[in-house]
Amino acid sequence: MNPASRRETAFPSWAGFEKASARAFESRLRLGALGFDLPPELKAARLAPYLARPGLPRRVFRAIFLGVILVHLAWILSTSLLILAYRFVDPSATVLMAYRKWDDGWKLERPRDLSLRQVPAYLRSMLVAIEDDKFYEHHGIDPAAFKRAYEINQRLSKPLYGGSTLTMQVARTLFLVPVKSYVRKYAEVIVALELELFLPKARILELYFGYAEWGKGLFGIEAAARHYYGVGVQKISREEGARLIALLSSPIRFNPDTIGKSAIVRERFAYLVHRYVNPEPPTASAGAGDPLASPLVLPVAKPPATPEPGGEAAVAADGGPEASEEESRAAMIAQ
Repeated sequence: MNPASRRETAFPSWAGFEKASARAFESRLRLGALGFDLPPELKAARLAPYLARPGLPRRVFRAIFLGVILVHLAWILSTSLLILAYRFVDPSATVLMAYRKWDDGWKLERPRDLSLRQVPAYLRSMLVAIEDDKFYEHHGIDPAAFKRAYEINQRLSKPLYGGSTLTMQVARTLFLVPVKSYVRKYAEVIVALELELFLPKARILELYFGYAEWGKGLFGIEAAARHYYGVGVQKISREEGARLIALLSSPIRFNPDTIGKSAIVRERFAYLVHRYVNPEPPTASAGAGDPLASPLVLPVAKPPATPEPGGEAAVAADGGPEASEEESRAAMIAQ
């Protein structure tokens, strides 16, 4: 064998042999394979590099935690940038509109441009009174509304109401799909706080009137007024306006002419009529043909606000007796 081959197959150096022996000794010591132990301070110093290495569960937890943080940052950054843009320009479309078009297959009527100044003052008062009477006091979320919704849901034995403020409903309309889940509710709260941070109350209310769902493929009160009454929102009567605002709790199942079939929508309409249209109580000579006239009982307390998406008060698709009974229970419990 030539000298070069002997150099290639030579034994490791003494320093390498010493390091390998030390690692093997520490490994056996940690496994308890030796009959003696090192002093605690020396053992801690020697084993620190090994103990500092995270195990698989810790690495998995760290990866999940970082993933959650990144998802939050991406969601907050993207929605914040859009909200800042919506301070100056109107959205060309919303997530809810896209969902209705592509998932439900509906034909949409494009929302009509509408400034808050064009919305009659009584309609603004009606909306705030029926949906969120603390709109000008809270900062996006209302703990009292959450509590009231929880109490109603407990008595109904189903999660019907979510305590959403007007700001949260705007967040839901702009950025979320109408699927009831805790994740969606959490995202709704985050966006509501962002809306309150970046937009004035007047702009939030303007976005609500401009993009809220008022029927199948109908978005915005201007489009709804023209669709149902053939005139712009400035020309509808107070009674017609009350019907449109009351309809917000179930705009897909009902329309302004059929709100008498829903106990909750009927109670909402009666409340608005009592406060903003005709403060006088109805007389016995009210028209018997109107489903809202004869059996109308004016509520003393505010009726329930809009239910959660996917949890409308009447769950039966045909609006049969079962749905009417459940709606009646919800309307009575909410008072």
